[in-house]
Amino acid sequence: MRPTFLFALTLAATPALAAEPMSGPEFDAYTKGRTLYYNNHGQAYGVEEYLPGNRVRWSFLDGQCKEGSWYEQGRFICFLYEDQPGEPQCWTFWEEPGGIRALFEDNPSATELYEVTDADEPMLCLGPDVGV
Repeated sequence: MRPTFLFALTLAATPALAAEPMSGPEFDAYTKGRTLYYNNHGQAYGVEEYLPGNRVRWSFLDGQCKEGSWYEQGRFICFLYEDQPGEPQCWTFWEEPGGIRALFEDNPSATELYEVTDADEPMLCLGPDVGV
């Protein structure tokens, strides 16, 4: 019976690895109206606010925010930000028990982000630099 038990454990773990990436409508339903914080390798990475109409606001947690938008392209969710309008940032997203996981350009050696918290209040965005 022991080999059967180990086989069952292997099968139980496999669906998480083989899960399909989120589609655009699934991503929209999960994120719209939320502010999500992300970690990379256990370190705080950034925060994104998901607004109506596929609009987003991103910050690397430094108070500097970038406005942007997202769209679905194949298996990717791609983001265009105001500071890089012609350079989409494309990610594959999966919904997992602890939140969503994102892999940059679906490349295992690239940046991988994990949702760590969901904030009820808007993120902090400082205004432009003001001098005398």
